[in-house]
Amino acid sequence: MKTFGWITFAFFAISVGLYPIIYILINANFGLLNSKPAELLESGLWNWAFYQHIFLGGIALLTGWSQFNTLFRARNLSMHRLLGKIYVVVCILSGGAGFYLAFYATGGWVASLGFGGLAVAWLFTTSNAFLSIRNKEIDKHQQWMIRSYALTFAAVTLRIYLPLSQIAQVEFIDAYRIIAWLCWVPNLLVAEWIINNLKHSVSAEAS
Repeated sequence: MKTFGWITFAFFAISVGLYPIIYILINANFGLLNSKPAELLESGLWNWAFYQHIFLGGIALLTGWSQFNTLFRARNLSMHRLLGKIYVVVCILSGGAGFYLAFYATGGWVASLGFGGLAVAWLFTTSNAFLSIRNKEIDKHQQWMIRSYALTFAAVTLRIYLPLSQIAQVEFIDAYRIIAWLCWVPNLLVAEWIINNLKHSVSAEAS
């Protein structure tokens, strides 16, 4: 089960990480872009923020998932550090763009608050992960990175919940307002559960 879970985790991280490439291959609006008004789609600033958010967010997914493999970290410490630096930079840039995009979220203020909260939490956790490793606080760095990647993984859970809501025949706008929160709040709760389990494991080994 542990191996299956790891493979599933990696599959979704890589698949959704590569997903933004579709926007290059297909010269048409699709997916969430279909819910945006024409005047917004014509805004240069909005488009810049949108593509910065999705492409750098994709890189965050692709660079982050392998960092949770203990064996990989132990054998490739220099690569771990390089990928970590890339991850922090792309998260900060993507998160900043995401915060701007939240003001224009489909679904009004409920969705805007949800995605805005995600952007702030993403920036906060990633910044703390960086600052903790700069201070050589390894345990805190690991904990903040778990939280940060749980929020990065919101890109995955968003793309799982949206089609499920359509299969369940939930009105798109209603579903999107809920998913603006559902895509990341449970992820953060799971992250806290993982962190607590790690703390208990360390305590048990120490005793």
